[in-house]
Order: sequence, then C-alpha cells, then structure tokens
Amino acid sequence: MKFPNRTSYLFISAAFLLFAGLLWAQSPARTLFVNGKSAGNVVQMSGRSYVDVETVAQFTNGSVTIEPGRVVLTFPATASTAAANSSSAPAAAAPPGLSRNFASLAIAELAEMREWRGAVGTILAYGVPVVGTWPQDYHDRVDANLQQVSLAATTAADQDALQLLRNEFSNITRWANDVVATRQSLNATRTIGENAMQNDQGLAKISACSRFLSSMLVSGMFSDDQSCH
Repeated sequence: MKFPNRTSYLFISAAFLLFAGLLWAQSPARTLFVNGKSAGNVVQMSGRSYVDVETVAQFTNGSVTIEPGRVVLTFPATASTAAANSSSAPAAAAPPGLSRNFASLAIAELAEMREWRGAVGTILAYGVPVVGTWPQDYHDRVDANLQQVSLAATTAADQDALQLLRNEFSNITRWANDVVATRQSLNATRTIGENAMQNDQGLAKISACSRFLSSMLVSGMFSDDQSCH
C-alpha cells in the first residue's frame, strides 16, 4: 500500500525525529561550541558524533530542506568561494600596444632623423664646410614631421614611445648644433680626423637609440632603453 505524498513527508519527518530521539537517549548530549559560541548539542554513538542539521543550518546562516529521498543542507557562499569563481572569469584584456598609424609615422620619422644625422656626420668625417642653411632645414623638417607623429599618438604606449622619439630629436639637435658650430669656428682638431665619427660618444648614443626605437616600433609593443634618455 502506497502512502499519499503528504503522508510520506509526515512519515519521513517522524522517522527522522524518532531516530534523533533514539540517538539522544543512548548517549549523553554534549554542547558544541564553534568559535566560542554554543551551536547546539552533540551525541556520540559507535565512535561517531552527530549534531542536529537544523541547528547547523541556523548557526551558519544556511538552510536545510527535507525531501522524500534526501536532506539538503545549503551554506552561503564564502569569500574564498567568491574569489575562486572570480579567478575563473576571463582575464582582463592586456593594455593596447602601439597603434599602427603611429608606428608607421614614427618609423618614417626615424628615417628622416638618420638622414639628418648622416648629413651632419659628413662634417665630422670629411671636414665639409657648412654652406647655406641646410643644417637648419634638416632640423625644421624633422621637427615638423615630429608634430605630425604626435597627433597620431592615441594609446598610452604611443605616448610613451613618442617621448623617447622626442628625446632622440633633442639629442640629435644638440649634437648637430655642436658639430656645426665647431666646424664654423674652424676647429679642425675636433671636426676632421680619421676616427672622428667612431670616437664621438654623443653620436654613438644617438645611433644606439635609433636602433632600439626601430626595433621597438616594428614589434608594436612599447619598451624603454637608457640610450634614449
């Protein structure tokens, strides 16, 4: 004979309470303390300890549900659980690198700087006299192009790379002005010599920065180097 659903629930609940009552009758109850607070009674039977699930649920702010085939005890999510769940979420996107337009313009600007550097370098290598305004013309053209590059800097990486490019421009400007001024003063000992370019520390630093910037711009990701400071 099958019991109706309601009768089945009552029967299971009565059996559960009867079993708990038998446990309490067979063994003296002991008080359970959790973090210094009373959390109900514990009964030991056959070497094991038993505690009322409803008491546990109330003490932990959980909930208990008695169903025909099971007892469901649910605890609220803990901070560690929330952290574990958040760690499984997709990682934040990496910050954007150099924008394509900026990198393209910056590479072209580096080429202009190398041409300027090479023209001034002939003064060191061969003692070419400075005639006309070509040194200033180079400076002005590179400066104007640098302004266009700055307008294309749209990401944080672009801005950082732009600062290094400006540093290179400033270093070339100082070096070129010094070479031209020295040549115009006819100080041949500083402008003419077999190893004049190889021994020029300022030029060596400018060349190292140029190589670094070229590699960095091609990679599409910003990085730094002491030669550009």
